Amino acid sequence: MMEFTEQQLKRYSRNILVSQISVGGQKRISSGKIIVIGMGGLGSSAAFYCAAAGIGTLGIVDDDIVDISNLQRQIIHSTADIGIEKVESAKAKILALNPDVKVETFRQRVCPGNIRNIINGYDFVIDGTDNFKSKFLINDACVMEKIPFSHAGVLQFTGQTMTVLPGKSACYRCVFQAPPDENTIPSCSADGVLGAIAGIIGAIQATEALKHIAKAGQPLCDKILTFDALSMDIRTVEIQKRPNCPVCGQNSAISGL
Repeated sequence: MMEFTEQQLKRYSRNILVSQISVGGQKRISSGKIIVIGMGGLGSSAAFYCAAAGIGTLGIVDDDIVDISNLQRQIIHSTADIGIEKVESAKAKILALNPDVKVETFRQRVCPGNIRNIINGYDFVIDGTDNFKSKFLINDACVMEKIPFSHAGVLQFTGQTMTVLPGKSACYRCVFQAPPDENTIPSCSADGVLGAIAGIIGAIQATEALKHIAKAGQPLCDKILTFDALSMDIRTVEIQKRPNCPVCGQNSAISGL
């Protein structure tokens, strides 16, 4: 396992001082691989904190370019980045923050034909997407590849997140069985979101990813954490793995993407 330089020991000293992480946990982080799908509000916060913590390899996936309307919540981008590919904008900020991190960029939208190849080899996936089709796709691919992942969603003043350990915990389809009709569900583009909400939930996703890599604490499995900023109410709702879940159940009906 790698040895830290004096400069790295200083950089990661606040992580190392945490008893549940210590030097061993930091070494696991610095050898770990996390991929963030979506460089929007959730992904910006999650990627920044994973990079700051010293993750060894950070994959970032997005097919979009930076727009001025993104900047209210997508803090990894700046005004000067308008018109630039999001993965390139994000890579520059990550390396400026921590040159120790190896950044792998994927300028593409995840789809059934590419997602398994994209996530293969990573230790943890962070879902920072903003649509149901992508979320179900990420869930199914991670379950099939047996890669732990963090789901999250935000809208207006609210957010939710959960962690899935394939083969052990309930997956996204155990709770939400199929994508809803797109015309019936509110979205950030139509109904808005306070930017800080995406930052808070994205930071929780980064925490879950880093805990998993460092082997610290208990994951947010078999429960959904919900956050309502208007009332400052944070709750966890217990969920159960469904034996007849079509993707992770005993007789799964979904075998392909």
